[in-house]
Amino acid sequence: MPNKFYITTAIDYVNSKPHIGHALEKLQADVLARYHRLIGDEVFFLTGTDEHGAKIVKAADKAGKTPREFTDEISASFVELTKKLNISNDDFIRTTDQEKHWPGVYKIWNAIKENEDLYKDTYEGLYCVGHEAFMKKSDLKDGECPDHKTKPEKIKEENYFFKLSKYKKDLEKAYRDGVVKIFPETRKNEVLSMLKDSEDISFSRPSKDLKWGIPVPNDKDHTIYVWSDALTNYLSAIGYGRNDDWLKWWPANTHVIGKDILRFHAIIWPAMLMSAGIDLPKSIAVHGFITVEGEKMSKTIGNVISPIDLIGKHGVDPIRYFLLREIPSTQDGDFSQSKLEERYNGDLANNLGNLVSRTAKLIETRLSGELDFKDHFVDIDAHKKVQETSQKYAVALNDFRLHDALSAVWKLLSYANSYIDTRKPWDKDADAQNIMTTLTTVLGIILNSAWFLKPFIPDTADKIFKMFGTTEDHTKWVGNKFEINKLEPLFPRIKS
Repeated sequence: MPNKFYITTAIDYVNSKPHIGHALEKLQADVLARYHRLIGDEVFFLTGTDEHGAKIVKAADKAGKTPREFTDEISASFVELTKKLNISNDDFIRTTDQEKHWPGVYKIWNAIKENEDLYKDTYEGLYCVGHEAFMKKSDLKDGECPDHKTKPEKIKEENYFFKLSKYKKDLEKAYRDGVVKIFPETRKNEVLSMLKDSEDISFSRPSKDLKWGIPVPNDKDHTIYVWSDALTNYLSAIGYGRNDDWLKWWPANTHVIGKDILRFHAIIWPAMLMSAGIDLPKSIAVHGFITVEGEKMSKTIGNVISPIDLIGKHGVDPIRYFLLREIPSTQDGDFSQSKLEERYNGDLANNLGNLVSRTAKLIETRLSGELDFKDHFVDIDAHKKVQETSQKYAVALNDFRLHDALSAVWKLLSYANSYIDTRKPWDKDADAQNIMTTLTTVLGIILNSAWFLKPFIPDTADKIFKMFGTTEDHTKWVGNKFEINKLEPLFPRIKS
């Protein structure tokens, strides 16, 4: 029976259209989902959009649209992004979906209430519209939210509160015992530090101030706070509140999120689950931000990069490769057109593309277009290199170091290029043994590399398999006769 693997991205807030930061998170989750399918696991991969809150109302008003019109339009742009990026998500959840999402929100609210973890109180504090969250003075920098560069509003109102403080010790133990893993490890220390200052939190807003949201059950004067609504998507999408299907997939194996929402996912969400008597997710993978030529992306500066525009110019796999290789999975990284072109020409065109094309050409010219793959022709040292790469690749993926997995594959490709250059099977004096060993060895490296690359650049991997007349099923490679199929070059060089 296959293992189950349930992975989610954060659901994207629909106050504006997607940028390359949104693309990166979806790609990271997609790689892990595709990898687990590749090794035989049964996978459910969820993404979606977060569509309630005061910020949405303001953005819709500014656009001259109703909140429903606005969210429909922006959510559609995120659906388009998943398609353009070749994301293999199994579902796309919208928090405005009253049939799929709202029943789960009601169910977890009622479960928390039945556990006596909700109470009404008057709250006076600093509210950041950008975060849709109350903030402490200690969270501010020069009186402003450090992420949104705006001063929070002073608000006094009666809200429902969640007894978060009740679960601080249990949460701390869960993280120290490794019940929930956080990648990278440094983020765990950050969470433990945040837990020390955690207090009970607002779980609703007065409906007169927040009409665009889910009403509190049996209390029309209050709207469920956007975070307690949004976080529940990870359960509602798989059936929670509607049927028992969610029991098959929960707990989530991995939540992939940005570092700016770590507190919500590592403290508020698991505390909600504890209160409702639901198992905690197994891990949280935290990525950084993307700058553009050293600058933070900003509409004011005008440097917000559209991933859809990039795909239109360069194709989907080059963009997938660049973001996953150039941006360290758990750290901040930088985008520039020059870096993209350098990766494209150096890694994709020269290293991978050139190796594949010249190997295919040599099989055509030296072996009449056919290679009967016999493992006794495979160089022993090269075989060890493939095994070492496989081990490094698996460890890197399991540790949420996707860039390191790609680095290991490219070292293997560089080895193959050096190997074929040294042995010169194109030389007129090369003997039959040299030709067979060289081309069998290099083809073996190419096929294994294509298998490694299938989660990262799936279309390219499929083209490689097709070029040599095979598939990703590595159990059928040895003893198979490979026939060359002529295809266009994988990556024509970009000319400056």
